Amino acid sequence: MLTIQDLSKTYADGTQALAGLTLSLAPGEIVAVVGGSGCGKTTLLRLVAGLDTVTTGLIRLDGATIDGPHSGLGLVFQEPRLLPWLSIAENVGFGLAHRPAAERRTRVARALDRVGLTDHARRWPRELSGGQQQRVAIARAFVADPQVLLLDEPFSALDAVTREDLHRHLLTLWAETRPTIVLVTHDVAEAAALADRVVVMRPHPGCIHATIAIDAPRSGDAAGQLRTTGALRALLDQSLATVTRRPAPAL
Repeated sequence: MLTIQDLSKTYADGTQALAGLTLSLAPGEIVAVVGGSGCGKTTLLRLVAGLDTVTTGLIRLDGATIDGPHSGLGLVFQEPRLLPWLSIAENVGFGLAHRPAAERRTRVARALDRVGLTDHARRWPRELSGGQQQRVAIARAFVADPQVLLLDEPFSALDAVTREDLHRHLLTLWAETRPTIVLVTHDVAEAAALADRVVVMRPHPGCIHATIAIDAPRSGDAAGQLRTTGALRALLDQSLATVTRRPAPAL
């Protein structure tokens, strides 16, 4: 499905954001990526999305190399990025211009229903709350049936109640077509609640510190999720403690 092989990224100023990262994702798997600041989480997502160029290594989707934007990939950012001059329904269907009108209407209506926004189809983005706008962004990503959906901390700016509500909407949409999902998050509890597997990254340069499989993910087992959250926090602490800091320059 999605394979990342020996991936490295070095920027023009010499900063090495990622080094030797290898990861394979199965069809329908939800993988969360956590790590401290500077570990390359967002860089990884941008490379997989084809928005940035790889320095070394390969990214493949069903055997085809990803070297630019791909129709099989969807991306949801930290902010909704809705088009203010389009209605909510038009925003959701924005990427479906190549499909017949009847199909567009059906897909958009179904997606809005799944995120609880059917009654808001004709409204404008400015009339919605932040949580509602992010629901629109998620619906827009799913409506095109991507093989892989990339989520770059889409819930980080929301309050806890709204975030949990969006988790449910996300999983409702995912259950219909089961795309592979890569979720970048700073919230280990969110990772434990949503993912089948969590990748813990280490910074300077970004690489994989550890991976942990989630037993019975999304089961509603609060005690099990608390244990997993604790284990992830411990791994995250280890990943930061093992970083070799560059010596300070001599004055």
